Amino acid sequence: MALPMLGFLDDDALVIILTIGGYDVKRVLVDQGSVVEVMYPDLYKGLKLRPEDLMAYDSFLVSFKGKIVTSKGQIRMPIQTDLDIVEVDFIVVDAYSPYTAIVARPWLHALRAVSSTLHQKVKYPSKGRVKEVIGDQAMARQCMVSAIS
Repeated sequence: MALPMLGFLDDDALVIILTIGGYDVKRVLVDQGSVVEVMYPDLYKGLKLRPEDLMAYDSFLVSFKGKIVTSKGQIRMPIQTDLDIVEVDFIVVDAYSPYTAIVARPWLHALRAVSSTLHQKVKYPSKGRVKEVIGDQAMARQCMVSAIS
């Protein structure tokens, strides 16, 4: 069921719900400009991951504010959309974010997906059909307000 759009002229981020590690995860930002998937503390704790579950990740990340963020490590997790499952490497960071995770180009490319903030959708081919994940504009706005305050 498609959710009603709050307005096409709005400039909202694309925030979706994904099944990560077998759990439905809200507040997932789709960022086609990013080259890594990022997992924030809420999701890390919610999935009951432990430090020994992480692999080393030695590169640094630059936050939206331009600050360098050090990672706790990296973990490979399955992301399921409908019946399609893609494994991606999340970089786990210990930093505040209104989002629980960011999915980026590696996930989009593995799924062969196209994302659109204008249409608030991610579309991808699967078994001869085009499937879609619908964005949640209300959640996107809540995240934006949370980030600002």
